[in-house]
Amino acid sequence: MIGNLLRADFLKIKRKGLWFLSFLGPFGVIALQMVNYGVRKDYLLNQSDDDWGYFLEYVHSFTPLALVLGIAILTSFMVSIENETNAWKQLISLPVSKMSVYLSKFMVLGSLLFVSSLLLGVFSLGYGILLNLGDQIPYLELLKYSFYPYLAALPVLALQLWISSVSQNQGIPITTGVLGVIFAYSAFILPDWMIWKWPSLMNEWDEPLINVMLGIGVGTLLYIVGMLDFTRRDVK
Repeated sequence: MIGNLLRADFLKIKRKGLWFLSFLGPFGVIALQMVNYGVRKDYLLNQSDDDWGYFLEYVHSFTPLALVLGIAILTSFMVSIENETNAWKQLISLPVSKMSVYLSKFMVLGSLLFVSSLLLGVFSLGYGILLNLGDQIPYLELLKYSFYPYLAALPVLALQLWISSVSQNQGIPITTGVLGVIFAYSAFILPDWMIWKWPSLMNEWDEPLINVMLGIGVGTLLYIVGMLDFTRRDVK
């Protein structure tokens, strides 16, 4: 059942630009570093003895912002596809459960963001090699900065999908998404309990893994709450 729903959802987004957005996010983050290092490469390389680490820190400084913005756009587009074609009632009328429908949407969005995180790692590696940052490539750090923010952002994904799925007016989730982007931009002054801070991997313990574990745990909880709320509502 879930396999058929996933195939249907991936087919729906095939020509809607969502895959392009998944590529554009990580490419945009690295493009900013292309400008940054293109203008002042010698200065930046003189700032640290660890060229790779310094480069990855710069990449990561833009990653949470792009991730939260991408989540807001992708979730809104995903739900808008169903709204535009009035497909919710047709979908629910099929012999499938609302829980499966909701799970399928979440898994598709999660897959798009996973691909974005993977591309971010590939682009970071490729541009780092192009910059000749050194032969000692920190693959573990590269994986951490590529996928930790994604895992830490799962609560934001679950919240945005919940709001988008139950809102009659898509202006509400878009507004929530804009506020989320502002919060992500201001992560350094946010308290540790705010979910929009977690993709930055900052906390008072200076331990990024805490944000990842919180992201997985709270993301699962918000997904369950959103799914239960979606199943008890009348479809739009």
